[in-house]
Amino acid sequence: MKVWDVIVSGAGIIGVSLALELRERGADVLVLDSGEPGQEASSAAAGMLSAVDPETPPHLQPLTRASAELYPAFVERVERFSGIKTDFRTGAIALFITPGVPRHHRPLAAAELKSLEPALRPAGCSAYFVANENSVDPALLMQAALQAARARGVEIHGHTAVCEMDSAKDEMRVKTNRDSLVARAAVNCQGAWAGAPVRPRKGQMLYLQPQESDLLRYVVRAPEAYLVPRSSGKILVGATVEDVGYDKTVVAESIEQLHANAARFVPALASAEVVSSWAGLRPGTPDDLPILGKTKMPGVFVATGHFRNGILLAPITAQVMADMITGKRVTVDISAFSPDRFGQAADYADGRR
Repeated sequence: MKVWDVIVSGAGIIGVSLALELRERGADVLVLDSGEPGQEASSAAAGMLSAVDPETPPHLQPLTRASAELYPAFVERVERFSGIKTDFRTGAIALFITPGVPRHHRPLAAAELKSLEPALRPAGCSAYFVANENSVDPALLMQAALQAARARGVEIHGHTAVCEMDSAKDEMRVKTNRDSLVARAAVNCQGAWAGAPVRPRKGQMLYLQPQESDLLRYVVRAPEAYLVPRSSGKILVGATVEDVGYDKTVVAESIEQLHANAARFVPALASAEVVSSWAGLRPGTPDDLPILGKTKMPGVFVATGHFRNGILLAPITAQVMADMITGKRVTVDISAFSPDRFGQAADYADGRR
């Protein structure tokens, strides 16, 4: 029986980015997913890469900043290996009702705001430009990451659910719904299905197709909505945050409210057609921080719980976890993200729930 160096359970952006990083370091890697690879939260995300979002928990900010610095090189690598462009963009405009704006945000006078985004109306908010905030199309990024990983020799199998991870001597037995596999290490990257205390946090969003092409140039972060332009001309509007279990129902009233929120700041969007709407399940934790590190079971690692920052944190998570798995010194402080912090409530080795 073949012995893999690492088996990664979960083919979202976290699992696939980690697999690609491990493969670049010479590891023989297999990625398994219970469904279609890349089709859960990663493809459903908005793709804002905000290293200085004021809503980011303080303990997480050093990690988001570090990952944002890695992002241009990360995008360049997956685009080069895959031949797929990811619609990577630079710059954002943030609108705030209240003071207390982060120092990285530059105030915009009315004339400059109009020059940058003629269609945008601040609607009583103060406007700021965020030069170091980027965005990417997560669906394209996920396609590129999967293609890049496969091109570099990573095996990725869909519709193969991991049921149990069990250590025996120096090897791991990974039981799936199809067969039993052997590896030197296994990583739980199952997102919202990673096991307690991770819980799904539903997010609904939509795509609008405005009549005018290139209506927006930059990501717009407003109090009641965020708007993310794509090269296709569509504008993504999001998103709700709901604690409703594994329910991915799209609620018409929620989509209508998001549409109205967007039109408040970009009036031209009031007449824009809703071309698609969907819901994704973010992996949330009790403290809104990710879970990164070794589990209590020898040879089993976990990387999950990224909540609203999975796309942004993919490069740094891949680097940190690959260092840990291959025995290198981890140079980033990840003590706040220890799997042990939840005590007996944590269980990451029993497979997808």
